[in-house]
Order: sequence, then structure tokens, then C-alpha cells
Amino acid sequence: MALCHLVPFERTLDRCVRREYNCTGRPLGGPKGMNPMAAQALLVALLVIGGLVVLLVIYLYNRMIVLRQRINNAWSQIDVQLRRRYDLIPNLVETVKGYAAHEKEVFEKVTQARAAMASAGTVAEQGQAQNMITQALKSLFAVAEAYPELKANENFMMLQEELAGTESKIAYARQFYNDNVMAYNTLIQSFPARMLAGAFGFTERDYFPMEETAREPVKVQF
Repeated sequence: MALCHLVPFERTLDRCVRREYNCTGRPLGGPKGMNPMAAQALLVALLVIGGLVVLLVIYLYNRMIVLRQRINNAWSQIDVQLRRRYDLIPNLVETVKGYAAHEKEVFEKVTQARAAMASAGTVAEQGQAQNMITQALKSLFAVAEAYPELKANENFMMLQEELAGTESKIAYARQFYNDNVMAYNTLIQSFPARMLAGAFGFTERDYFPMEETAREPVKVQF
């Protein structure tokens, strides 16, 4: 009798053990556990995602640095040409004075515009100062048109040519600067770079405005 009761008990115990270890010798996950292979796969996935996020952050940060350096370099090129323009103006004014000393109002406008350029601190202020200089030089050259001898003066012609070359270089440098400012501002305003820009102190940069005369249509005279 005792043996008859013992055999079913052993079978029941064997079924319990097999259910717990799934007949493989490995414990089942259960509601609170996880299969080791699944846990390993999840860990690998998290590491891959984390690595991609780090690479994205590095790429965006370096991209913002590159664009910011390009903007600074472009502005330094503009500044060189603006200083060149600044230095040419006094010689030009003195040459015109030799033929039209009575045009004091024109000379005063040029002097004021040059002073505004010297005191300009920001890019926007520099743009306004350049517009003033352009308008003042336009009046100065209008005065020169009334004096054929002045127009034929070798020094005046040389200064005029140098100034024209400087204006062309300023226009080219302005375009390069504004293109990089647009790329930089677009990047730091876009997601997810915007979050990174705020964390690392990247702020928007100002455009260097086009001179007013450059916006006017070309006038052809016959």
C-alpha cells in the first residue's frame, strides 16, 4: 500500500520540477523574470541606440562649430575690405576738394558717414554705416561729374578704380558671409540641433544687409 502511494507522489514531483525548469535545466522567466537571451538583445539594442545618439550629437556640434568658424572667417574678410574702403575715402575727398572746395555739404556727409563706420559695433550697425558711406560717395562722384579736369585727374582715376575693386570684394564677401549665416541659423533652429544649440550657447547671427543702392534697378542712360 505504501509503495502505491509513493509512486504517484514521485510522478507529481517530477512534473513540478519539469514545469519549473521547462525540461531543459533552465528556469523559466515567469511574470517577473526575463529570458537571458532577450535581456541580452535588449541591452545590445539600447547600446546601439545610445551610440547613434552620441554620434548624432557629435556631428551636430561639430557642424555648428564649422559654420560658426566660417561666419567668423567671412566677417574678417569683410572687415579687411571695409577698412580698405575706410582708408581710401580721405584721399578721395582731398582730391575732389582740390577742384570743388565749395562743396562743403558733400564733404561733411562723407566725413559723418566715415565716422559712423568707425563707431559701428554690431553687424547691423556696420550695415547702416556702409549705406551712409555709399550714399555719401554717390554724392561725391556726382560732384566730380561736373568737373572734367577732376575726372581726368590721374590720382582721382586711380582712387576710383581702387574703390570700385574694393566694392566688388565687399559684395563677394557679403554673399559668402550671408550664405553661411543662413545655413547656421537654419541648423540651430531645426530639431534636434535646436536643443543642442541652446545647451551649448549657439545663438543666431545677424545678416550683413545689402547696400540700398544695390537693391535699386540699374539705370541706363543714352
